[in-house]
Amino acid sequence: MKRLIAALLLTATPTFAFDISTMSQQEKADFGEAVREYLMANPEVLIESINVLEERRAADAAINDKELVTANREAIFEDGHSWIGGNPDGDLTVVEFIDYRCGVCRRFNDEVHDLVQDDGNIRLILKEFPILGQDSEASSRFAIAVKQIAGDEAYMKAHDALMELRSGATIEALSKIADQIGVEADAVVNTMNTESVSAVLRENRQLAERMAIQGTPTFVIGQELLRGVPAEGLTAAVAGLRQNGAADEG
Repeated sequence: MKRLIAALLLTATPTFAFDISTMSQQEKADFGEAVREYLMANPEVLIESINVLEERRAADAAINDKELVTANREAIFEDGHSWIGGNPDGDLTVVEFIDYRCGVCRRFNDEVHDLVQDDGNIRLILKEFPILGQDSEASSRFAIAVKQIAGDEAYMKAHDALMELRSGATIEALSKIADQIGVEADAVVNTMNTESVSAVLRENRQLAERMAIQGTPTFVIGQELLRGVPAEGLTAAVAGLRQNGAADEG
């Protein structure tokens, strides 16, 4: 009987349920013991339940993330200040929130470049999102200042150099990068703390806050929000999302 009661509890549905509040204290005690005995004898039931719960949570999170992408579409894809590369007429847009001091961003920088080059049909957008301290902030300010002064090509050179920078993002180190990429160092340094640069970072942070983005790299690929690098890799993720219609971001 105890095992039957436990099984009924675990399989109860809205059309087949019971009200535990109608039980006496002894019945509640017996029922609790029956549930305990059942779970101790069948611990796999707990694992199955946890797996189902995680699947439901993941599904709910995916739906919520799609809604966030839809609600913030203009700020994500057409903010007017982010660097845009790849194929401007590509069938799929990949947006990456980056921090130059993020180890994962650094490790996957080449893969992002390779994906865009090999695919040939991806529009890539990079969003500065410094969250790892002063060096992150200084690096992003430098990159944005380079873009505002010297344009997109110089920005990408600065971007790659910052991904390779192993020292602190000091004025001396940043000035050296400016010299290497052919941009006047003093002009960039003097622009780093201006309102035009601060406004870009502020808008990116506000967007990240609305979308509950707390780490880097975070990707928006088509209609999908990916919090981190997919386990299967970016190339496989892009192929899968294309098959699922994620290229139709509008």
